[in-house]
Amino acid sequence: MIKKYIKKKLFLFIGLIVVFFFLYLPYVINAYFWSAPVDFPAGRVVRVDSGLSLSKVAELLEEKGVIKSKQAFKAAVYVLGGRSGAKFGDYFFEEAKNVLVIAERIIKADFGISPVKITVPEGNTAYEISLILGSKIDAFKKEEFAEKAKEHEGYLFPDTYFFLPNIEPDQVIKEMKNNFDSKITDVLKQTIEKKGRTLEEIVIMASLLEEEARTAQTRRIISGILWERIERGMLLQVDAVFPYIIGKNTFEVTLDDLKTDSPYNTYKYKGLPKGPISNPGMDAILAAVYPEKTDYLFYLSDLDGNMHYAADFEGHKANKFRYLR
Repeated sequence: MIKKYIKKKLFLFIGLIVVFFFLYLPYVINAYFWSAPVDFPAGRVVRVDSGLSLSKVAELLEEKGVIKSKQAFKAAVYVLGGRSGAKFGDYFFEEAKNVLVIAERIIKADFGISPVKITVPEGNTAYEISLILGSKIDAFKKEEFAEKAKEHEGYLFPDTYFFLPNIEPDQVIKEMKNNFDSKITDVLKQTIEKKGRTLEEIVIMASLLEEEARTAQTRRIISGILWERIERGMLLQVDAVFPYIIGKNTFEVTLDDLKTDSPYNTYKYKGLPKGPISNPGMDAILAAVYPEKTDYLFYLSDLDGNMHYAADFEGHKANKFRYLR
């Protein structure tokens, strides 16, 4: 009789435990795994770098206080069908959210930040690009960008970009350079090599053409002239280098300016300048690769931007007298 009583009480106790377990299990799971941490970084941006595995992203989010449990986050990702992993980028968390919401945002690249549309025109220098970025993104570190980007002059591809407002200078440089690399196809590289030139030489020439002419046709003609002058050992005498060297408009350059001692001065040193003087677009790059062969060795632009060519110096002097008086 006593054994039956004890057994009955034991079953009742176990039943109460089971009921308690199932009643409070969701609360426990939510409190310790699914709900947002007390120190959730509301109003802050958390960066998820490219190349991180799902496990590493989970560790990062747990470390930053975005989630309570990395295991719960990974489980949520799988439940939501994000087996391809997390999407890298900067995530803005305006307010605390549970791990399911966080997981959904991470796998869908829901950054919570509206990107800023920025158009970089052909022929801008790294410094000019820094001013464009600074005018569009208030908090952008334009001075840092100008300093770091200068060594990549010529390879910051002009295009329309969409940058997050908290983007770092290094990220902008990387994206613009990656864009450049994507435009220089293997076929184009092979063509450049067959012509006995390097990509660096092409980019430098393209930067000159970008500043010297405004149409694809005139760029190809001038490209042919400049490459021929190099072949003949002549000075290039390109006026477009002076805005880069001394900051003067080409029509403001004096005879003394032509003597400026700079590795970019094509009036003083033969061959191409030391490096690109701007960041050329695809038309200028293609003009540098595919020059048009002519009998011309000289050219000038009149005050209206029209181009005039000559086969010899006498013809060039006549053009100067006729169009630049």
